[in-house]
Order: sequence, then structure tokens, then C-alpha cells
Amino acid sequence: MNGEFEFSEQDFQRVRRIIGDIAGISLADGKRELVYSRLSRRLRQRGLQRFEDYCNLLETHDDADELGEFVNALTTNLTSFFREAHHFDYLARELLPALVRAGHLGSRRLRIWSAGCSTGEEPYSIAMVVRESLPAVGWDVKILATDLDSNVLATAERGVYDASRIKDLAEARVRRWFQKGRGAQAGQVRVASALREMITFRRLNLMEEWPMRGPFDIVFCRNVVIYFDKPTQRVLFDRFANVLTGAGYLFVGHSESLFKVTERFAPLGKTIYQRCL
Repeated sequence: MNGEFEFSEQDFQRVRRIIGDIAGISLADGKRELVYSRLSRRLRQRGLQRFEDYCNLLETHDDADELGEFVNALTTNLTSFFREAHHFDYLARELLPALVRAGHLGSRRLRIWSAGCSTGEEPYSIAMVVRESLPAVGWDVKILATDLDSNVLATAERGVYDASRIKDLAEARVRRWFQKGRGAQAGQVRVASALREMITFRRLNLMEEWPMRGPFDIVFCRNVVIYFDKPTQRVLFDRFANVLTGAGYLFVGHSESLFKVTERFAPLGKTIYQRCL
């Protein structure tokens, strides 16, 4: 490949192997130009001339910060508030009302995990639906939001977005859950503290040991496993089943499926699954 830096086929294969080993991501053959574009900035930052030298740096594992920058550069973070709206409709109309009915008989504890939360729109959307659907008092609700990319997590935890990000939300929802910036912050909005307080943001590599054991009632892992090969998906879904409650729920992305990957979940339709007892 002609360009500012020397980037051979061997270099590309090394990058594929390294990101696969670190994060479980399976880069397709057609991603070579994307890899060159995104990692060239890292070579400039480190004063390197060849991808071979950059791969050597990564494989020493002596620079944890650079490994983090490498992963950040190669992960994709496309998200929006209430993306794949049918999931949130099901949460509001079916799942949470059922939990309210069951709550009258016992625990009113609810634990939700947004795995691959990106810049935070997903967990904040979940929090809005929960606050709008559950009684104001008497429920212990906590949301864990994790991502591999430390940069997007910083944005998520801050909870400040360009106002254009909420232009498609209902006005009543905007008034209730967002504060509009003024002065130097004009054109920005901040998520209300009532939602931010529900969520704990943490960096997590899904391929490594998980520090939490659950149990979770609901897991959202949407548009994440499309980057993993089938054996990795099989392991991941098995681990999700292990941290879910007996009949817990798993939401995956519109282009993802558990068919012939795991038998530990039963499909409910529209990429919603329930853990098999």
C-alpha cells in the first residue's frame, strides 16, 4: 500500500491478530484501508515510520496506554438515543410492567447491564424508560454501562451532547430529562442528574475476566458481537447467561442472532431473548 507509512500485508495480518487477541474483534479482509487510516495517527504520535515498528511496540505489552489507544482507534462507536426503538417499546410496554406485577410479590431490585455502551445514549435511553415506567419510590434500580473504548466512556459519563442528538425525541421527554446549555454551552444539552445517578460507567474488555458477578435482570449487548467470530460469540453468550437471573432477558442488535450459536436463550422475537431455565 502506497502512503506515508510502510504497511505490508504482513503488517495488516499482525494488526488483525493483535486486536483479535486483545479484544476478540475479527477484522475482515476488506478493512485494510480502514486500519491504515485509523492507525496512521498513532504512528505519527509515536514518531514511528513503519507499521512493523508499531506492531513490535504493541506486542511487547509494555505500554498499556498505547494498547488502549490502539483498541480505541479500531473500535466503531455508532449510536443514538433510542436506537432500534422496538427494544425500548418492549421494555416499556411488556417487560417493566411484568416486573412491577412480580415486584408486588417479592424483590423490587432491578439490575441492568449495557454492554458496549459507547458514548452513553443507550444506557441513558434505558434509564429514561425505567424512570417513566416504574413507580417513583420503592424500587432499587442500578444500571451498569461498560465499553472497551475509554474515550467514549468519558463522553458517556459527562452526559453532555450536541443538541442535534435529541432532535427526534418527544418534546415532553426533552423537557423532563435534558437541560439546555446557555452562554458558552449554547447548542448543547446535559442529561438530568436523576438519570446520571442511576448509571455506573466502567471500562471493560468483554474478553477478559468480569469483575462483577450479577445477577442481572436485563442485558443489552447490541451491535457488539458482529465484530466477533462464532466461537467467540458462543463463549460470550454463555457468559451472559451465567450472570443473568433465572429468566433474565438479553437484547442484541438487529443484524445479530443467537441461532446455532447458543441454546441457553429462547427467542421472543425482534432480537429479544430470554434465558432458558
